[in-house]
Amino acid sequence: MTDEAAVAPEPTFRDDVTVELVRSSAQDGDVLFAARVSTAGEQSLDELQQDPARSRGLINYLMRDRHGTPFEHNSMTFLVSAPIFVFREFHRHRAGWSYNEESGRYRELQPVFYVPGAERKLVQRGRPGKYEFHAGTPEQYRAATVAMEASYRQAYAAYQAMLADGVAREVARAVLPVGLFSSMYATCNARSLMHFLSLRTKDERATVPSFPQREIEMVAEKMEQQWAALMPLTHAAFNEYGRVAP
Repeated sequence: MTDEAAVAPEPTFRDDVTVELVRSSAQDGDVLFAARVSTAGEQSLDELQQDPARSRGLINYLMRDRHGTPFEHNSMTFLVSAPIFVFREFHRHRAGWSYNEESGRYRELQPVFYVPGAERKLVQRGRPGKYEFHAGTPEQYRAATVAMEASYRQAYAAYQAMLADGVAREVARAVLPVGLFSSMYATCNARSLMHFLSLRTKDERATVPSFPQREIEMVAEKMEQQWAALMPLTHAAFNEYGRVAP
């Protein structure tokens, strides 16, 4: 390691996630023209020039009776920044999703790490499959923060030391924890997003309850907010009929 070597960046710690809608081709009218081709053929394209609000009943019918394919004729691409452990859960969702994630082989990973915020419930009580989370004490929050930050600093220092010694990035990254932030593009359609939301959000309107880990739920909530602005009638029908993907 030479005297001219760059100084390693200082680790930073976050308790949030970010979700940016970078591109979309998604509107309620996309559901309608796709559905109406069944009876109108090529004339169904006329639906794109109409006010979708006049066909709210059709969207509700499709959602209620679970005619799902009309909800697939749209696209949304999100840029997500979150801890690696969130992405490991996220990538279980395969049907209707495409992903490209930041590579630890091809770039030096930056020292941005997750620590739970004060509102994150820390204490788990109950048996597997039937447990609840409760707020931690101030002492527990301090203990978690101190332990995590110390572990992150040690891991990143080891990573930097290996890079300085000429070890390949793809090897050196093995010491980094899943609390490290990564970024990815995630592309989906409304149907696949609704399935994701049905599993990764906890909502009283849901017919089938779900109990997601809070950190992936934070991502899901931000995605849902942006999707709802694009397809408000579809989003309303999703909520009305139990938050189950058609």
